[in-house]
Amino acid sequence: MSRLLIAFFSVFAVTSFVVAAETKHPNVLFILVDDLGVNDLSIEGSSFYHTPRIDQLARGGMRFTQGYANCRVCSPSRASIQTGKFTARHGITDWIGAASGTDWKRDDRLLPAEYLHRLPDSDTTIAEAMRDAGYRTFFAGKWHLGGDGSLPTDHGYEINVGGYSSGGPKGGYFSPYNNPKLTDGPKGESLPLRLADETAKFISANQDQPFFAMLSFYSVHSPVQTSKELWKKYRDAAAELPKRQTRFKIDRTMPVRQVQDHPVYAGMMESLDNAVGHVLEALDEADLSDSTIVVFTGDNGGVSSGDAYSTSNLPLRGGKGRQWEGGVREPYYIRYPSVIPRESSSDTPVTGADFYPTILDLCGIDPLPTQHIDGKSLVPLLQGESIDPRPLYWHYPHYGNQGGEPSSVIRYAEWKLIHYYEDGRDELYNLGMDPSETNDLSLTHPATTQRLASQLDEWLKSVGAQLPQPDPRYDPVKSEAKFTRLQTIGKAKLERDHAAMLRPDWKPNADWWDSMVSKD
Repeated sequence: MSRLLIAFFSVFAVTSFVVAAETKHPNVLFILVDDLGVNDLSIEGSSFYHTPRIDQLARGGMRFTQGYANCRVCSPSRASIQTGKFTARHGITDWIGAASGTDWKRDDRLLPAEYLHRLPDSDTTIAEAMRDAGYRTFFAGKWHLGGDGSLPTDHGYEINVGGYSSGGPKGGYFSPYNNPKLTDGPKGESLPLRLADETAKFISANQDQPFFAMLSFYSVHSPVQTSKELWKKYRDAAAELPKRQTRFKIDRTMPVRQVQDHPVYAGMMESLDNAVGHVLEALDEADLSDSTIVVFTGDNGGVSSGDAYSTSNLPLRGGKGRQWEGGVREPYYIRYPSVIPRESSSDTPVTGADFYPTILDLCGIDPLPTQHIDGKSLVPLLQGESIDPRPLYWHYPHYGNQGGEPSSVIRYAEWKLIHYYEDGRDELYNLGMDPSETNDLSLTHPATTQRLASQLDEWLKSVGAQLPQPDPRYDPVKSEAKFTRLQTIGKAKLERDHAAMLRPDWKPNADWWDSMVSKD
């Protein structure tokens, strides 16, 4: 093809993009999954979980192979999506409800930093920006950004189904839900399918006007629950896998799951996939698929340690609550069929804060640069172009329930530096050569370590980041005893309990599935 023709088609493609974006304000469906590991989807490499509907969504647009949540736990990441800011800037740096300061009582070296416990009213959320541009706005599912006075309806969402202060489904994944913002369905109704159905109804009722709908699943957060039928399906599948003597490995502070064979969690993944498929079908039935931007991502890494120890993020290190890639890497997809080519991909590092300006850009809405100050529009990447390299920052001055350590992180190009607050040390990794973060290069690359550490420190100071402080109550003897128990007795119990799930006669705890849903 001649250079002239290439230039013509390049101009035509960009022009078509602009015309498509300006002809009619597209709808937006934002799908957010809780505690979803980057490798929990079959398209991302899982051979145990089956997610054909989400895989199809990913293939329908652009898949970002280095997509990041803005925090290793939920509330901060969710606030970054709503505000377009990194966590140290908006001030919600831990999951809302976590102890901080002297309320922390776990025999650790530091007192976790204080943090905001609700989404600031001073921020203009993405829902408020969309509403002000004439969009109908809708929220369903997990909120966890404050209670009364800071609910979805206080931050730009006209309709709220199921979103309140709780970070998990108090009634579990089957009705009755024990949720003040969600009426109970028939006993045993599936929570993810109910949330998808509510979203589908909103789409059907608003076909003739632009809408911004956020479907924020409680799945796949604990409690880990599924039906007896799905447990059996995946128990039988796990029985075909190579036999394992051990499923867990001690990584610094806690046992970490090394294999995907949890049959109950696999059942949850199938229910999630069915729910996503249901709401995408609603777009098809309303003939809105081509004119709707669909975003799909998660709020932090999969739970490989702590909580239910339910999945493995290998080959990435760590998971939810931890400072390595497994704690923050996420599936990250944007589909807009009339604009974005199918099965396109980008390996540019991107974060949850980027969704805000990207959605405004795609919808032809004026940007709010003083609001989404840390986010960057990804439209050039969606057009096959590039964006300027930039540093990405994470700040978690807390201890994770999953064994994470108080630390801050900077990533620039292939380099990632982790600064630890307990002892002031730095770890340095080259993610291009070592995505599993097994080779700390801080001693062999002192100049790079010093440069990134200084850049991280300057940025933290510029945003007024809160830092942890020494805990005068720290008792090293008690702390050592705690970790010894966890790494010996605790690990042995985990091995027994998780092996037992694969026995044909296994029965769960009373709160793992609702016996009235299951068929004997």
